[in-house]
Amino acid sequence: MTTNNNPLGFGFPSEEDILKLITDIPSERCAQRIHQAEEAARGNYNITDASGALQGDAETLLASANVPTDIDSSQNDYQSLADRVIDEAINASLSAGTPYVPGNELNRANNESKFLVEESSGYSPVVVSAAQADDYHSVRNNDSNHSSTSFLTNKSGVTVGGRSIESIRNDFPILEERVNGHQLVWFDNGATTQRPEAVISRIDHYYRHENSNVHRAAHELAARSTDAYENARQTVADFIGAPSKDNIVWVRGTTEGINLVAQSYVRPLLRPGDEIIVSILEHHANIVPWQLVAQATGAVIKVIPINASGDLDLKAYASLFTPRTRFVSVTQVSNTLGTITPVEELVQIAHSHSVPIMIDGAQSIAHLPVNVSASGADFFVFSGHKVYGPNGIGAVYGRKELWEEAQPYHGGGNMIRDVTFERTIYNQAPNKFEAGTGSIADAVGLGAALDYLSGIGMHEVARYEHELTTYAVKELSKVKGLTLVGRPLNKSGVLSFVLDGHSISEVGSYLNSYGIAVRAGHHCAQPVLRHLGYEGTVRPVLGLYNTPEEIDYLVKTLYAIR
Repeated sequence: MTTNNNPLGFGFPSEEDILKLITDIPSERCAQRIHQAEEAARGNYNITDASGALQGDAETLLASANVPTDIDSSQNDYQSLADRVIDEAINASLSAGTPYVPGNELNRANNESKFLVEESSGYSPVVVSAAQADDYHSVRNNDSNHSSTSFLTNKSGVTVGGRSIESIRNDFPILEERVNGHQLVWFDNGATTQRPEAVISRIDHYYRHENSNVHRAAHELAARSTDAYENARQTVADFIGAPSKDNIVWVRGTTEGINLVAQSYVRPLLRPGDEIIVSILEHHANIVPWQLVAQATGAVIKVIPINASGDLDLKAYASLFTPRTRFVSVTQVSNTLGTITPVEELVQIAHSHSVPIMIDGAQSIAHLPVNVSASGADFFVFSGHKVYGPNGIGAVYGRKELWEEAQPYHGGGNMIRDVTFERTIYNQAPNKFEAGTGSIADAVGLGAALDYLSGIGMHEVARYEHELTTYAVKELSKVKGLTLVGRPLNKSGVLSFVLDGHSISEVGSYLNSYGIAVRAGHHCAQPVLRHLGYEGTVRPVLGLYNTPEEIDYLVKTLYAIR
């Protein structure tokens, strides 16, 4: 069967094949045949190779769905066809009384009629009750804006940086994976992002053609490896608006970066009674390192509160400063509520008290444009694996004069200029803080990830994800019993929620059974969750490759769990 591909990689029959299936066969509205026709409309069944019974069922139901005979070969008409067949499936299943549930024969458990709700994008069936379906369609049908004002109306036409979403998705091989028999829907972007082919192939090229240690030896591969390593450092500097690559120190990730700044720069400044300011939004990685230095020095930690929506209270923040305040460390995006903090205001207030400030960019680097020179941040830290790059690599930006003041907190080769048994003379930053052999291939891979994003444009990424987040919040808010945790004024694609009557682990496990990957837990942010009265949430986090169809699939699956 000839197929045309939709944005999610599922095939639709060609116009010729569709027309062959539109025959004058009497309609018989059996839900099983509806399901088979629906599959056929997506190209999941090869009708020409199917058994006679299956072929007859598919033909019957395509006919009963009143498929138009003037179908164009365009993508949107095939999408429309699948949508119409699905609507017919829902209506027919409600009236048939003998619904089809894959692998479960005629399921009449609890005398509750069951039918299939399936995404037009080709996702596998979700079994829900008739009452749940009525509820779902009532909400959707009463939403006059759903099909008229949303940027997602022509879903296959959405572009980011001049590229279609399907072409961007094609850059990520893992999105073709199937989990529990379903296409993978990766919403666990807050924990880690997936890697594009550009990153995978760049690391492969490094190991095939450039692998060597850096900054030493006189041979060709050492020169190639050093060039690749330092070019990646320059790429990081360019991506975040740093004045020089010498401002960039390689680390294993955000956690190590925060510990580096805490131990190398801040700890030597502290005396008993001195103060460090963090916010209640912080990940444990931006709390525990400060507790360690506070315990060692007698310093105290002060906490910026949030308002009821989850936004930082800037008035309270300003009031925390005293002559004993030595440092501020605040996230740019909350990994639990999605709050986008006002970095420039935070920096301005800190600097008005002559206090340096570090911004934790772990949850912002992949989603928002970052410019450390414009914001005035003294330090900025992020992880590679949160920005479509490899594990085990990250970077810390620091102002040159602050790196000069800081002292290394671990030692070894590479970070020295001269060593005797009596003393050591250290290299200048960034080498001063990079003891031992670094994660060279991973640094090179991170450079490739940032080049990939730069090719799309971070302003375009932010625009698309903002629209996708707005749509997701709107759709999730319609699910009865679902509470979105945190409704900040400026919100990223972090969509923490709880569902009445179900534990977060139950919801996470149920979504996984349909191929949907989310995080369920406290997200290493227990203080803010407990402040809001929760021990944990279910947390989808949107990324560049996520689609409105995936959000619809998530919402329909959540209806089914009720």
